[in-house]
Amino acid sequence: MLSPSYIIQKEGISVNITEAYKEHIKYTFNAFCRTVIRYAAMNAWRDRSKRRQREISFEYLTEEKYHFLSALDGLFINPYEEYPVTICGQTIMLNSGELAEALSVLPEKKREIIYLYFFGRYTQQEIGEIYGRCRSTAWYHIHSAL
Repeated sequence: MLSPSYIIQKEGISVNITEAYKEHIKYTFNAFCRTVIRYAAMNAWRDRSKRRQREISFEYLTEEKYHFLSALDGLFINPYEEYPVTICGQTIMLNSGELAEALSVLPEKKREIIYLYFFGRYTQQEIGEIYGRCRSTAWYHIHSAL
C-alpha cells in the first residue's frame, strides 16, 4: 500500500510530498536543533572555564600577598571641604579639588559643555543645537575635555 501523498503546486510546478518525506524533514530538523544546542552548550562551558581561569578571588589575594583590603587615612583628610567653580554664571560646589582645578584650566566653551552634559543633564544632541553644531561635535568637545 502506498503512503498518502500531497500535491503542492507553485508557479506551475507540482511536487508530490509523502508522509514519509514529511517525517524525514521533521527528523532532520530535530537533529539540526540538537546539534546547535550541543555546540551552544560547549561554547558556554568553554567561555565559563576561560573566565574562571582569569578570575582571582579576594581570599587568594589576602592570603598570598598579605595585603589587607583597607583605605588610607590620607585620602579622607577633609571630606567636607568644598571647592567653588563658576560655570555659565552659576557657582557649583565640588568635593574634589583636583576636579575643580581641572575644570578651571579648561577653556570657557568646553567648561560650559561639560557643565551642560554632566550637571545640566543635556544630551549631546541638545548641546549641539545650543551651539549650532552637530551631535558629533558636542561629543568631540566633551571627550576632548575629559
